Amino acid sequence: MKKIGLIIIILMIVFFGYKGYEYLSFRRANAVSDAGFVKSDSLSVLNFKVDGKVDTLLYKEGDSVKKGDLLATIDAKDFIVATKKVENSIISLQNRIDSLKIKQKKVAKDIDISNIIAQNDIGAYKSKIISLKLSIKSNQTKLRQLQKDTYRLKKLSSKKLIAKDKYEKSATALKSLREKLLAQEEELNAAKFQLQNIKEKLNLTKNSKLNLKEIDKNIQALIFQKKALLETLKELKLKISYCKLFAPFDGVIAKKFINDKRVVASGYPIYALVDPKDLHAEVLLSEKKLHGIKVGNSVEIDADAIKDKKFKGVVESILPASASTFSLVPRDIASGEFTKLDQRFVVRIKLKEIKGLRVGMSLNIAIKRGKGGEE
Repeated sequence: MKKIGLIIIILMIVFFGYKGYEYLSFRRANAVSDAGFVKSDSLSVLNFKVDGKVDTLLYKEGDSVKKGDLLATIDAKDFIVATKKVENSIISLQNRIDSLKIKQKKVAKDIDISNIIAQNDIGAYKSKIISLKLSIKSNQTKLRQLQKDTYRLKKLSSKKLIAKDKYEKSATALKSLREKLLAQEEELNAAKFQLQNIKEKLNLTKNSKLNLKEIDKNIQALIFQKKALLETLKELKLKISYCKLFAPFDGVIAKKFINDKRVVASGYPIYALVDPKDLHAEVLLSEKKLHGIKVGNSVEIDADAIKDKKFKGVVESILPASASTFSLVPRDIASGEFTKLDQRFVVRIKLKEIKGLRVGMSLNIAIKRGKGGEE
């Protein structure tokens, strides 16, 4: 029995020794890491470029889509209404431009007629102003007398020396006269304003060249406004096109970020789309394990989610900077104090087979050391 036990112990020592030797040999011949993941260059978070209410969600998670398929829409009603408004404004501006161009052609012929009309209007408004001033002056005299009479009748009425309706008639007449005077003064001011406008127009029409330049200036201003509106129209039509979300490539809906119709801001994620055929592996490899690792070296991969299957690959690239180089909070070594940390570099691996793999899966990766294709 002792011999059998001794033999078993020796065999176990040999077995574990062999396994230990095999493990150490494998570690010397390969750079091993469990910090590997399945990645995809064709992983895109899709969103709308405009704010609005999502009114259509056509796909759910796991659905396959083709490039150009409509995935979702935003209610474009506001943009459509704004587009119509701008289009109408452009038509209106063009009509005004056309009208001014016609006017521009006729101005030279119409200057003399305009001068005659303006002189006649000046004479008419001057006569009207004189007439209104005289009427106002007369009514002001009447107003002062009526105010006295009304005041007197009010006292008599309060003492019941006269009938109350006499006072009320006088008060009504006073109110009516005041309103008439107010209307006449407004009419006088309007007449003065119109007279001033006619004089200004007359001064403008005295020089046909200046008048024509003014018209041309107005035309150019309207043309500029039209160009601005055309740009606005172009932008609105672009926004309308942004109200439809299309698949940028063939793939599968990996995530649906919203499940109901709601208002979203520009850039808010709607779907995540991934191409399950465009997969590669990436591993964060310690700088201590980088020796002998080159582009083209063979790779053996185990996926945690897929048992009893080995995946093959080759090193495609080794990023030239460590992962910590791009840290948002870089290490401060200005004080002279420095603690050496093991840096990690991203190694990209081209997979020879992808069946069963999914983006984000954890991988155990062993990269064969030795000569590769490229440095």
